Amino acid sequence: MNLFSILSPQELLLAMAVAFAAGWIKGIVGFAMPMVFVSGLNSFLPPDLTLAGLILPTLVTNGLQALRGGASAAYSAILRFRVFLVVGGLLLVLSAQLVALVPNSVFLILIGAFVSVFVLFQILGARLTLSRPSQGIEAVIGGIAGFVGGMSGIWGPPTVAYLTALNTPKKEQIRIQGVIYGLGAVLLLIAHQMSGIIRAETIPFSATLVLPALAGMWVGIKLQDHFDQASFRKVTLFVLLVAGLNLLRRGLMG
Repeated sequence: MNLFSILSPQELLLAMAVAFAAGWIKGIVGFAMPMVFVSGLNSFLPPDLTLAGLILPTLVTNGLQALRGGASAAYSAILRFRVFLVVGGLLLVLSAQLVALVPNSVFLILIGAFVSVFVLFQILGARLTLSRPSQGIEAVIGGIAGFVGGMSGIWGPPTVAYLTALNTPKKEQIRIQGVIYGLGAVLLLIAHQMSGIIRAETIPFSATLVLPALAGMWVGIKLQDHFDQASFRKVTLFVLLVAGLNLLRRGLMG
């Protein structure tokens, strides 16, 4: 399949740059790859191609992130967060079928509002604190993450908020995020084969973005020990806020 039948060489180069940036940020903070992908690719590509593009890079990088602590640790994380995974997975598959029915402007507003609100809460330091895990709260947050993830490919913010509320240790949180996002990416791939987002014309594009995403992630991991992660995360959040507001502007003004 000729990639240039669906996008120009310049668009492909820009998409690869976005993939590298998304991987770089993920390598440092352990999340935010889909948000960077969506914010970046939606600036010059249609929503369906944007969503298709992020699926394989997200799947591969999260698989590697989940297994950094070994298969047994990843399995333990699956058992611990099984309610989140089951409820989120079901709603992800269901909501993915609605993508073709949602106008582009609504899609952009949904993603832009979600990203912007999440970032603002993080910047303002508003964090929910839970003394112990709650299956009810876990099911609700997993459902929200799955529904938004199926529509937009972004399910990180509610996941990060929940893990942060539980005061999850850094290394464990990064591994758990990899497990949750990785399994979500598998379901997203299956769901969007059903929805038509992933097809013969778009799968080569998504595959092309895997290597630059991996390269960016490798650089991000190497840099992680040499930067003040808290400061860098604040900068990242401000960048994501600008990207989210830009998506809102595009959705509202066309």
